[in-house]
Amino acid sequence: MAENRPFFDDEFGGRYLLVEPGTFLMGAEKGTRSELPTHQVTISEPFFCGERPVTQAHWQSVMTTNPSTFSDGWAAGLRPVEQVSWLDVHEFLSVLNLRDHDSEHLGFKGIWRLPTEAEWEYLARAGTLTRWAFGNRDSELNDYGWHAGNSGASTREVGQKKPNPWGFFDLHGQVSEWCEDTFVSNYEKHEGNQTPMKGSSQRRVHRGGSWFTESDSTRCSSRGSALENLRSDGIGFRLVWQPL
Repeated sequence: MAENRPFFDDEFGGRYLLVEPGTFLMGAEKGTRSELPTHQVTISEPFFCGERPVTQAHWQSVMTTNPSTFSDGWAAGLRPVEQVSWLDVHEFLSVLNLRDHDSEHLGFKGIWRLPTEAEWEYLARAGTLTRWAFGNRDSELNDYGWHAGNSGASTREVGQKKPNPWGFFDLHGQVSEWCEDTFVSNYEKHEGNQTPMKGSSQRRVHRGGSWFTESDSTRCSSRGSALENLRSDGIGFRLVWQPL
């Protein structure tokens, strides 16, 4: 359960929860062709992941600029950063890792990175087998995420909806989240572990759906992709901290 999960906090108000090793079934038989074949994946290395997406305030503190579309108002700093490409995020990671290379959390040094696609789905599912971690009925989605049906055509402050069973917020909607992987059309060559898929394509995976997508795109197994240089007001990211 989330309350027993080791965690640490950063200076930007972010909390990072331990994701322990385990196995899960990745993909969905009743999803799109890109979610097939369903296959067992083993997460062998523990990692910490942000319980919320990276905020505009966090990005601006590190990068000194805020590219986000939804940046008006006193609470905008608590909305997720968006209009950041996969390449922009890797610049952010470089700056963050350079700054924090001597820092320790819970007695360990580590590195900041993006989650892999397998890691993202593992923590989104949180031990469940249903379309969303809360169940199969999209009528309950309003309690857990911001999507086309309830967002009011914008992002919202992070962490306002219910978390999943492992304590992670905003996984369904809000902003879709970049993953490390190169996008491939299906899972036929997935190796069944937590390492990122690699290839020659410049398309990268993003997960979770956004404030302007319909409910089906916010499912745990639903996959999105975009060119690595694309900036969109519907795509942001979530940080992983990997102990070394």
